[in-house]
Amino acid sequence: MRPGLAIFWALVLAVVIAAVVGYALLTLVCKDSEASAPASSGAPQSEDAVSAPAAAPAPVAAPSAGAAMAAEPEQAGADETDAEAEVEAEAAETPAADAPANTGAVTPAEPAADPVPASAEPAAPVAAEGEGVKPKGLDAPRDSGADDLKRIKGVGPKLEVMLNEMGYYHFDQIAAWSADEVAWVDQNLKGFKGRVSRDSWVDQASKLATGEETEFSKRVDKGDVY
Repeated sequence: MRPGLAIFWALVLAVVIAAVVGYALLTLVCKDSEASAPASSGAPQSEDAVSAPAAAPAPVAAPSAGAAMAAEPEQAGADETDAEAEVEAEAAETPAADAPANTGAVTPAEPAADPVPASAEPAAPVAAEGEGVKPKGLDAPRDSGADDLKRIKGVGPKLEVMLNEMGYYHFDQIAAWSADEVAWVDQNLKGFKGRVSRDSWVDQASKLATGEETEFSKRVDKGDVY
């Protein structure tokens, strides 16, 4: 046999063997892809992964040596494409991690704690409006002049003016108030209701009317208060 003819048939045999090996590899890849796909998945597989195997090559009249050498790289590229398609198909079929559903419900805020009332001294009882009897007043202070009612603890400059306008200028007037009269004044001191009872004006005025001093009046006389 001539050497040229021997080389020709050797090339033909090599091409046939390469085609058979490629077909076997492609069949194995397709079977592995079908076996690894989840049974419950209804998503269609990639066309590349399930494509029909290539048909057996027809007899080549006179293939060149370069065509035979290029067959193997092309087959390797096809295998890589199939593998990539299989990975993409599996990624598409894998469900995303469950995330907490946003129902739109708003978590109710905890009710604010009831405010704790600040501790305070119990207020002196105040007579209801209309109770008591109005004490008798004067149209003007006596000739000796009005007493400094601010020496009574609880009577400031504003209250002194208010008492003078109501006709009360002297300690002995306040000292003579009865319980009903105290109730009336307590109720009618605008902005200062209950002050007469709370600070015991009658007791203080009784001492001051007789010339006796109190601790508070001493401080007022020294100028420590006003």
